This record gives sequence, C-alpha cells and structure tokens, in this order.
Amino acid sequence: MSVTIDVAHRAGAFDLELRETVPAGFTALVGPSGSGKTTTLNIIAGLVRPARAVVTMGDEVWADTARGTWVPPHRRRVGYVFQEPRLFPHFTVRQNLLYGRGLQPEDATAITTGEVIQLLSLGTLLDRRPARLSGGEQQRVALGRVLLANPQLLLLDEPLASVDQAHRLEILPYLDRFREAHRIPTIYVTHTWAEVAGRADHVIELASGRVVESTRR
Repeated sequence: MSVTIDVAHRAGAFDLELRETVPAGFTALVGPSGSGKTTTLNIIAGLVRPARAVVTMGDEVWADTARGTWVPPHRRRVGYVFQEPRLFPHFTVRQNLLYGRGLQPEDATAITTGEVIQLLSLGTLLDRRPARLSGGEQQRVALGRVLLANPQLLLLDEPLASVDQAHRLEILPYLDRFREAHRIPTIYVTHTWAEVAGRADHVIELASGRVVESTRR
C-alpha cells in the first residue's frame, strides 16, 4: 500500500510544494532544518491543513482540498513518533503500551502486544515509569505504543534527535528489525544521513520546501 502526496503550503515566508508517492517499506525524508520535513509529516497526519492538498492512502482519500475532503487526524490511522517520547509519566511502560492498543480495534493482521514487547526488548521494563527509563528506552516504548495502535502508516519525526549517540546506536537495530518484519509504509525524517544509509528503500531530499532528489533502492 502506498501513500500519494501532492501539496502546496505557505506559512509566512516559507513555501512548500511537494508531489511524491511513498511506497510500502522505509522512506527517508532528509534535508536541513527548515526544509519542510516536519511540515510534510503534519500535513499527511492531518495536523496542518494547507491551501492545496491531495493525500491518499491506498484507495482511501485522506485529503482533497479541491473537493472539500479532509479526514480528521484521529481517523487517518497514522502512527506518529515525535522527537520527544511524550509518554504518560504516571503510567508504567505496560500501561503506556496498552493505551496504544486501545486506540484502534485489533484485526487479524495487527501486531500483538507480545510481539512488540519482544521486538523492542521491553520485557524487563514493563513495570517501570518513564522517569526510570533512559532516553533510548523511552523512545522504544513510544514506538511500541504507536505500533500497537495498528497504524496504516508510520511517521517518525527525528525520533533519535533527543538521545545521545550511544542510544542512537541502541535504537537503530530495533527499527531495522521492525522494517524487516512489517512492511507498513514508514516515513523517517532526519537531517543525519548516517541514520538512513543502507536502511531506506526510498530517499526524498528536501531543501527550501522543494524536492531536490527522489531515489529508490
């Protein structure tokens, strides 16, 4: 299942124009700060409504501003992992994960709680609260919570920006494992090429709100 994006958006002096098809697999959206990466994710997720947009997910039309179609964010089944983990501080790891499970009805193809715990090595952390986790552990829990919401599309907005180099090296293998086990379309935003080198099936490079290169492996 692929995602198509055709948008034009202006915010102050910033102007974004983008037309791309994102296939199943791992797509890296790279570029310097201010190039439009996060804005693109927010438009896909329905958090920003641009002047013109057509966004489709497979056969579903999430946005078509010319026709007045705009599916609200909570109905888009998008899993969004932000730069900060945004875990519930009064919940344990287990409770944070189960909150994700409660966001969407489970179907036959949904990843199970046990699979997420095993995939992200969370078994020893289940009774801890976020304050007792490292930055890398918190991001693994945030990713697990999103996966358990059974998304059709996964958006990762520089999920390693708030962790140090050691924790980045800790988390990247988990993302590789997930990519190999599940072919959910995934868009990974970064300005660090090393994080996506050899990992991405598709690379889109943005600069000043424009696509300067789009390549598939």
